[in-house]
Amino acid sequence: MKLGAFSVSLSVKDLKTSKEFYEKFGFSVLAGGFDKNYFILKNEAALIGIFQGMFEGNILTFNPGWDENGQNMDHFDDIRAIQKSLKAAGVELTMEADESSTGPASMMLNDPDGNVILVDQHR
Repeated sequence: MKLGAFSVSLSVKDLKTSKEFYEKFGFSVLAGGFDKNYFILKNEAALIGIFQGMFEGNILTFNPGWDENGQNMDHFDDIRAIQKSLKAAGVELTMEADESSTGPASMMLNDPDGNVILVDQHR
């Protein structure tokens, strides 16, 4: 199963403070902005998304179709194929992608410990 880029999406209290904190670890801005209430930060292959006021808790995020630089991948597993595979394996989803659609879509699930996993395909 090709899940694409992986990042941890953190719900932060203060976007500016969190951005400055992670920059001390060598992270730099890949995407986002203060006007959008989020930043995607990158340090080599490590990605962290920091989001203010968009969701509660932290989320493990996979982006089918993107590499760790946010670039389109030629070959990837479509989110609907990933979803079908997970459902066939008995994984319960909390939000499903429309299997009759194409292109961008999202699905969500929880791991056995309640951690939220988002699979978010942008293309």
